[in-house]
Amino acid sequence: MRIAVIGSGYVGLVAAACLAELGHKVVCADHDQGKVTALNSGRIPIYEEFLAELLQRHRGWGLTFSSSPADAVKQAVVVFIAVGTPMSATGEADVSQVEAVSREIAGSIHGRKLIVAKSTVPMSTCEWIERSLILNGCDRADFEIVSNPEFLREGSAVTDFLYPDRIVAGVSSEWAAQIMRQVYQPLLDGSYALQAGVVPKPESAVDKPLYLETSLASAELIKHACNAFLAMKISFINAVANVCEAVGADIGEVCQGVGSDRRIGSRFLRAGIGYGGSCFPKDVAAFRAAAREFGYKFELLDEVHRINQQQRVRFLRKVRMALWSLRGKRLGVLGLAFKDGTDDVRESPALQIVQALIEEGGEITVFDPAAMANARNVLGDSVRYVTDAYAAADGADALLILTEWKEFAALDLARIKALLRYPIVLDGRNLYEPAEMAKAGLDYHSMGRASQPAAHPLPRQARMAG
Repeated sequence: MRIAVIGSGYVGLVAAACLAELGHKVVCADHDQGKVTALNSGRIPIYEEFLAELLQRHRGWGLTFSSSPADAVKQAVVVFIAVGTPMSATGEADVSQVEAVSREIAGSIHGRKLIVAKSTVPMSTCEWIERSLILNGCDRADFEIVSNPEFLREGSAVTDFLYPDRIVAGVSSEWAAQIMRQVYQPLLDGSYALQAGVVPKPESAVDKPLYLETSLASAELIKHACNAFLAMKISFINAVANVCEAVGADIGEVCQGVGSDRRIGSRFLRAGIGYGGSCFPKDVAAFRAAAREFGYKFELLDEVHRINQQQRVRFLRKVRMALWSLRGKRLGVLGLAFKDGTDDVRESPALQIVQALIEEGGEITVFDPAAMANARNVLGDSVRYVTDAYAAADGADALLILTEWKEFAALDLARIKALLRYPIVLDGRNLYEPAEMAKAGLDYHSMGRASQPAAHPLPRQARMAG
């Protein structure tokens, strides 16, 4: 099937590569000529597991890149809209790029097209796309609109696309429904996973996804409701962690007890410094704003947002309590991306904490396995960049863990202690057990658990002099 994907950002690029992997002929179009040139030459703008392999496998045959969305639309039967919908200053999703694409599609339709909204958009956006197409000269008989929300997690986006839990298609005609089933057929019948050389199937993946056909309005709402619920789950467990600290309970034990309830589940029940990235903050804000527009004040989401922001403040308070004044203190920081498995620093709680530490006069040394370049675009020369975790710890008054990279959970603790000026570790992701850190002689502070004092809380110089 000939498919056009308009937008070569995170969602568009992953969707285009994966649709080509399913055997379709895909053109990924973007007005950014520099980005298109880079993609055509094999340079990839984002860090995502398996994406480079797919682009190398299909580029030039099943997948091409174009700077002319109009030409891509003319050649396609199905057109995916995958442009950005950033958060505006007032919290609403900015759909101006979706509107611009709709106008461009209207001038390029020749023959019947299926227009698929893949971007995360507010409720009623599909109605506006239809209205825009008609106002810009399209005959209503020449197109159908589908809402097909993405459920991709950064760090596992390719496997999420190719081995989904569910596929949601908001349709309004049998023709549209039939086309969407054809697009995803290799996933719906499980045949993709049986082919040789495919992206490996995760152990937790289902054999066949749930395929859910809904109304357009329901599909749009499903995406927002999913992300808002997951954000709520994170904020809930962070609020419980704060209670744990007040009463002397251990959030790890509480999470195990709560998460073992099958009605709740353990996923997203992990205390820390809060959620970030390009989805949860934007989508929660957009859902709140859209609900207000339709006459409902979603106060629960106001509290979800407040708790999330407060987690950064609480962690900074822990740093101050461990070190007293931060002015002139040398701090090693592990992690800049908003989560592991990605180089994305948008709305990263780690980056926000680093910026706050700089404002308080801290001297910061940072390391992240993937996000250093993107972080440098934000932090500039205000921090020192090093090439591994141990270099970040060397000579620091304390070591801060701000992103849950697996390699940060497997550090040589004896080496870390020897490198630090003071044996202080502040773990914003609860990657270690307090007893383990105490055994290593480290003064350990985490989220939702009692601080674990070091066996020898003296400066390295004092220990050496003794």
